[in-house]
Amino acid sequence: MSDVPVPHLVTGMRRETADTVSLTLTPAGQEALEPFAPGQFAMVYAFGVGEIPVSVSRVGRRELVHTIRSVGAVSAALCALRPGSQVGLRGPFGTGWELERAAGQDVVAVTGGIGLAPLRPLVLAARAAHRAYGRLNLLVGSRTFEDLLYADQVRAWAESHGPLLCRATVDRPSPGWWGHVGLVTTLLNSARFVPENTTAYVCGPEVMIRATARDLLHRGVRADRIRVSLERNMRCATGHCGHCQLGGVLMCRDGPVIGWDRAASLLMVREL
Repeated sequence: MSDVPVPHLVTGMRRETADTVSLTLTPAGQEALEPFAPGQFAMVYAFGVGEIPVSVSRVGRRELVHTIRSVGAVSAALCALRPGSQVGLRGPFGTGWELERAAGQDVVAVTGGIGLAPLRPLVLAARAAHRAYGRLNLLVGSRTFEDLLYADQVRAWAESHGPLLCRATVDRPSPGWWGHVGLVTTLLNSARFVPENTTAYVCGPEVMIRATARDLLHRGVRADRIRVSLERNMRCATGHCGHCQLGGVLMCRDGPVIGWDRAASLLMVREL
């Protein structure tokens, strides 16, 4: 783990939505970061502007992909970069999804909005090693078709007859939309899983996480087998500044991925 930003080159840029891009980053020199596990994050530094935490959305041998939504000064600067630009990376930080916990079990991944980005490495890993698991499910929610991340990939998964059952839904349909309409939790009705033998992974807005965890519990999935990713204002990423503290948990160190058996009490206070 690096506490000092390691220079990386932007070797690829893909616009996902009007305000979201995916940057492919490759070490600028011989120094490289330790391998990232799905669910972990890096502190991504825009030179002269600042740094923000961003989960890895794809892991290669030497390259990383980070999907970034422009919501502030640093993220806007990162989204404006082009191939050949440099950024600094620190990491890897935090806990991962721990897909190995689901060996031999059904897998249900539920995402909302930008939450598909941190879950994509898990989905790719599960598809690649699908014989190690039971039935694989990916349920994707988005406000609109235009806001859907990785739209081509999600549609290909949804239309595939492979090992992954993928369903997508939007709150408000628009011309060309090919999936469902409604809350992402309604897609649980068409998912294929045995609750007593299922591990679930959930990432998205907290209101969606609470609703999904509630429905999974109601169907019989154990709380400790529901893994959720919680976002907080992370600044140091090393557990020293306390900005990401939620109850007795420092999200940059003890999270962002934790079990619902711990997260439920932490989320008693709703976001304002």
